Amino acid sequence: MPLSITQALHAIDIHIAPLASELLPLELALGRITAQAYTATFDLPRFNNSAMDGYIVKVADAGESLPCRATIYAGDNPQMTLQAGEVFKIMTGAPIPQGGEAIVPIEHVTLHEERVTLPDSLKHDHFIRMRGEDIKAGTIFLEKGERVTAYAIAMLASQGITHILVTRTIKVAIFGTGDELRPHFEKIQPHQLYNSNTLMFLSRAKELGCEVRQLHSSADTLEALESAITSALDADIIITSGGVSVGDKDFTKEAFINCGMHIHFNKVDIKPGKPTVFGQIGNTAVVNLPGNPLASMVNYELFVRAIIRKMSGATAHYHGTIETTMGEALSLKQGKYTVILGRYNGKCFTPIKPQMPGMVSPMQQADGMLITLPQTSHLEQGDRIVMLPIAFELTDTQPQALFSH
Repeated sequence: MPLSITQALHAIDIHIAPLASELLPLELALGRITAQAYTATFDLPRFNNSAMDGYIVKVADAGESLPCRATIYAGDNPQMTLQAGEVFKIMTGAPIPQGGEAIVPIEHVTLHEERVTLPDSLKHDHFIRMRGEDIKAGTIFLEKGERVTAYAIAMLASQGITHILVTRTIKVAIFGTGDELRPHFEKIQPHQLYNSNTLMFLSRAKELGCEVRQLHSSADTLEALESAITSALDADIIITSGGVSVGDKDFTKEAFINCGMHIHFNKVDIKPGKPTVFGQIGNTAVVNLPGNPLASMVNYELFVRAIIRKMSGATAHYHGTIETTMGEALSLKQGKYTVILGRYNGKCFTPIKPQMPGMVSPMQQADGMLITLPQTSHLEQGDRIVMLPIAFELTDTQPQALFSH
């Protein structure tokens, strides 16, 4: 009995665990997932400082014309105290001296014969960046399970952190099956096909931050498949395509079972790509995808992507969705959960036509996909739908409703 898409994703969620962690220099941690939370050791800013180039003043001196007694630069450690009846010139980022109450930007004062005329109204703490207003010492500023972005690195560096604990890189092994499949760099006979799936899976895994190893296509014999599987068991994920249906030489599932695979599901109620298998050999996840390129791509985006996110330790590892509208009408055959690839322009989703399981060209054009319910036979232009992005990463901390109807 095929699992529903929701059930298949739940099976991945409960059986896949985050990988072990490793300590990396901050410079090498971009794109990784934090394996612990990070707490600030000191306030940021570390001291009250000027948000503008201007003058540090007493609020009671509003409207007065006063002498400028000193200039304070960023990086200075001012020891003087501001008194009533005087101002100090101050640069952006410079510490606020004792007695300073407000900053007046340069463009808001009038200069005449070395005296500074202040505006008629001044407010306490105006244009002063207060100690700890950005990050307070003792507070968590980066949670466990967050992706390390350039801006997360900026926060870490601002606290003087040199190394961080992150989930180790996911190792993926990929091979295709089928005597008819040949590498893209060989000449082929009229009865043969180029192996596009293996390179597609390899490249996509790299895009998703994995370390990837490609195995040569395996001949359609149990012995050859079992040998290839055994050589790949040091990987965290093994991905194959083809040989998972019911043909006379579709031995892939049997070979994995012989190697000790425990199957979590072997069919999904989805069109295209019903004969998709997910299981495990020890701690190695195994995904057998259909041989048809578009069918395998759809199931890769739904299930392999979910496995990678969960293994990465990301808190937000569920598929994120976008509510949008249909850019044009679409008629569907009822009876199955159907995945439709389409283009998304930020305003609406337009299905790619034509698209069939064995096609290659729609995959390159697709920004996202929608999944329709079995009872859906038609979607009108302007109908509200739910889209799963492909061209960019969008995740959530909780499972989302994935279906359009």
